[in-house]
Amino acid sequence: MKDRKVLIVEDDEALRDLYSTILASADIQVLSTGVGEEGVQMALEQHPDVIMMDVMLPDISGHDAVKRIRLDEWGKNATVIFLTNRSDAESVVNAVQEGGNEYIIKSHVSNKELLNKVRAAMLA
Repeated sequence: MKDRKVLIVEDDEALRDLYSTILASADIQVLSTGVGEEGVQMALEQHPDVIMMDVMLPDISGHDAVKRIRLDEWGKNATVIFLTNRSDAESVVNAVQEGGNEYIIKSHVSNKELLNKVRAAMLA
């Protein structure tokens, strides 16, 4: 997995640090930000293998951020994992409709499961 790159867009600094540590320990390069606008810019400049996008961000929603990434030629096929604490059916459907490849409920995911989902997304 060397040279693999993941962008984490998560406004909760403790979670962002945890996810960064989990991925970095698996030799995955990590880029991260807590702001949606910066996440869009970083994604379009860095072309990460996977984007982990929080749904609720302080500036723009994760859904809106992904819509903007999808407008770019590279972004049309970018692999996105949405991060949220909402597990209701409507939220899951919205994530899929917005082009999410995976949906992680932050409060329900183990460190190992998170790493496995990111690795699987990189292979998809």
